Amino acid sequence: MLEPAEVEVPARAVARLGRHVGAARLSALQQAATDARAVLGGAVVWNVSSTAHGGGVAEMLQFLVGYAKGLGVDARWAVIEGDAAFFGITKRLHNRLHGVPGDEGALGREEGEHYRAVLERNAAGLARHLRGGDVVLLHDPQTAGMAGALAARGARVVWRCHIGSDQANACSEEAWSFLRPHLAACHAFVFSHAAFVPPLLANQRVEIIEPAIDPLAPKNQPLPRTRCLSLLARAGLLPGERDGGGAVVGDAPPFGADERLVVQVSRWDRLKDMAGVMRGFAEHVAGPTDARLALVGPAVASVSDDPEGARVLAECTDAWASLSPRVRDTIRLVMLPMDDVELNALTVNAVQRHASVVVQKSLQEGFGLTVTEAMWKERPVVASAVGGIVDQVPSGTGLLLPDPTDLGAFGEVLSSLLSRPSEMSRLGRRARRHVRAHFLCDRQLADHARLLKKLASA
Repeated sequence: MLEPAEVEVPARAVARLGRHVGAARLSALQQAATDARAVLGGAVVWNVSSTAHGGGVAEMLQFLVGYAKGLGVDARWAVIEGDAAFFGITKRLHNRLHGVPGDEGALGREEGEHYRAVLERNAAGLARHLRGGDVVLLHDPQTAGMAGALAARGARVVWRCHIGSDQANACSEEAWSFLRPHLAACHAFVFSHAAFVPPLLANQRVEIIEPAIDPLAPKNQPLPRTRCLSLLARAGLLPGERDGGGAVVGDAPPFGADERLVVQVSRWDRLKDMAGVMRGFAEHVAGPTDARLALVGPAVASVSDDPEGARVLAECTDAWASLSPRVRDTIRLVMLPMDDVELNALTVNAVQRHASVVVQKSLQEGFGLTVTEAMWKERPVVASAVGGIVDQVPSGTGLLLPDPTDLGAFGEVLSSLLSRPSEMSRLGRRARRHVRAHFLCDRQLADHARLLKKLASA
């Protein structure tokens, strides 16, 4: 038996959201929570994920669980245990659900048996804390294999899939075939983007709940310019006192505080295409413009469920080192430590606010919270027209790249935008209004409350 570790999340007062969402939306959320509490009847709502930090799922669970507690729902969060082989398998599933082969390793009988064994042991550990009627939301492929054992204990099980591919192919079909036996016991399914729902779930209860951001979180709260500059100096990206707030690859010197900065913030994941952003900028932007580029990601040792992170960072480092000195001087790779989660979030906040343009040139993307974060901060966004990003960036709120592999087109769009400051400001203002209307956490919380009500009445 493995014992999933419970993450301690303090209750958050939803009333504080009122100044961002208004009285009517706040009242609607509180009513939705009242209805959910009535149908839950004291049952616990468990969220189960593969890591407590280092990705969008963990960030969302911090506020979803915290605000649920503040609304009187007994919400909890547990993180599974697994060995290196298990996380190698789940990373393979992650890549193939996105429609790409990843490491091209097998997803056969041996991998299936190991996946099942690890998750059955985690399920046994969690089941000791369950009561009949509890609701368990299993997040992503890392946890799907727990569904059968938890449902057998009387839990109402929801599989929450944050990833997928707009178009099915052999890779995605292989991943769905691997997961299919584990999904049969689920009572409902939640996806971020309608195109991600596979045909095998055509007759099942499926909800589309788009992710959102907490405007009060350290990553999204207002920061004065002086605080931004101080945080970026700590990280080594700008001049000033540096004290371990980040690591700049190659000990490259800081950029000037007044230099225009293009940034992409993401995990070191091939699907985020940090290397492609760097190459596109180096070949098509660094010369024609005076802009600088920062690729910002977590310290790879801190992200336990992503075994490819270190390799991707090493590939980016090698590519950066191979650039000509003139071009290399316009680009920085920055690793932010995760041991202080709040400091990490504040530094990302500062990076996004200091940026002239925020890029998210993913090859595939489940949703891309960094897009919403940047839009909330009134930053103009250049992003790929893939996955859930398309739902976030309607016309007039940002610029979408039809083909994220076309580096020339990427460079042309970015260079053109940098030459039009008034358009950058216009996009930023519209982006913030759009996020306020559609992508703040009161809407996501209300969506979850309605899901709980439907589960209870099914």
